[in-house]
Amino acid sequence: MNITTSTGDVLQTSSGLAILLGFEGDALPDAVAGLIESSDFSGKANKTALVYPKGAVAPTRLLLVGLGTRDGVNAEAIRQAAATAIRQARTYQVASVTVGFAGDLPLAAGATGEALVEGLEMGAYRYLQHRTGLSADESFEIADVTILAAASVDELAAGATTGSIIAGGVLLARDLVNRPGELKTPPLLADEAVALGQRVDGVTVTVFDEVRLAEEGFGGILAVGKASDAKPRFIIFEYGADLKDVPTICLVGKGLTFDCGGLNIKGADGMESMKNDMGGSAAVFGAMQVVAQLGLPLHVVGLVPSAENMISGNAYRPGDIITTLSGKTIEILNTDAEGRVILSDGLFYAQRYQPDAIINLATLTGAVIVALGSIASGLMATNQPLADKVKAAGDTTNDLVWQLPLSGDYLTLSNSDIADLKNHVGRSAGSVGAAAFLAAFVGDYPFAHLDIAGTAWLDAPKKPYHSKGGTGSGVRLLVEYLRNHAA
Repeated sequence: MNITTSTGDVLQTSSGLAILLGFEGDALPDAVAGLIESSDFSGKANKTALVYPKGAVAPTRLLLVGLGTRDGVNAEAIRQAAATAIRQARTYQVASVTVGFAGDLPLAAGATGEALVEGLEMGAYRYLQHRTGLSADESFEIADVTILAAASVDELAAGATTGSIIAGGVLLARDLVNRPGELKTPPLLADEAVALGQRVDGVTVTVFDEVRLAEEGFGGILAVGKASDAKPRFIIFEYGADLKDVPTICLVGKGLTFDCGGLNIKGADGMESMKNDMGGSAAVFGAMQVVAQLGLPLHVVGLVPSAENMISGNAYRPGDIITTLSGKTIEILNTDAEGRVILSDGLFYAQRYQPDAIINLATLTGAVIVALGSIASGLMATNQPLADKVKAAGDTTNDLVWQLPLSGDYLTLSNSDIADLKNHVGRSAGSVGAAAFLAAFVGDYPFAHLDIAGTAWLDAPKKPYHSKGGTGSGVRLLVEYLRNHAA
């Protein structure tokens, strides 16, 4: 979808379909008010009405979309309205549409353009790569969108460009999560990382194969991945390494490309969605792409330990003791608590960069879904200022998080009687116990962990810009955090 901005009035510009975003409680423009009963369009958030103007205004059809009250409009309201609009507009089978606001822009022009384009592109997303025999109606996509405004068009355009870059990172993450496991095994995921580095200026990519992992001592990744014919990988993204006197932030994402549970095999229900167990790594992919395209003045390192948790005679077992890259030992109590095992190596490796902060993302525990559902991700941190900044970024982007404790006695939950740590703490405080395990590998560096098990994948969309499957959870939050850090 090609999105451009221009000076103009959406009601005076010829178009097969125009989208007019209006406010609850505001009168419609005079040229439109007489074309529709007042009860047919209230302006309430995401409510729509289709009007055939019959020459009263320039567009052939006019789709009215509500933003809610003008005083209550924020970036999230614009995102949702834009997503609602583009999805409904697609059903009318028009190749190009125009978009405008009734009255003045609801926010500053840059913020308006950013939120509008994020909503348009995320709302238009569909994963159709493996569908065959689609009809023209089913496969139809809007090709061109023109955003029209009376003033501040340059600022609107700059915001739109930023919004498109951010949405691109989200859609990359969604594509990776939605892809079948056989098409994104650890070696194939590593190939995707190399392709990203070739596609995006400023990102370098290094991949450790199973031989290098063994030489270096990545015992956690190797243990989890050794039952699979698709051998594990460790992916290193780096951006801004040549910048002087800038902060270093490490992003670590769980890259478990398929999880059957290992010898503690999962039940059949839900296993088909375990291709989504690399949602944390997908967020790192998306964020690294966005950071480079925005040219942020930061040194950002993305680390992805990647393995496939399978079953064979070579599988790691309950009761095994594993020695990790750090030298710390792990007692394996449950092979389905594998994500934290591979992350132990990635988090310890992050210390080599002496970062200002380490942020980890992982579809880690079912316990966080019990606690928070699919509305907010779980946030656990060893540093409260970092936690506050991450939460603020989530609030701004509506990529929400809720903080759970990670201090005092909680940090001892994963202690083992016969090894340094155990990889499973039982039913009580499952999410916090997993975070405590991870915190043992970050040293004294500020650390925040996001458990996105409930938010990275949705069977039923929660917002107009969601679709069933991968959501890209974490990408917009990370980007907002990094933008604020750069500022």
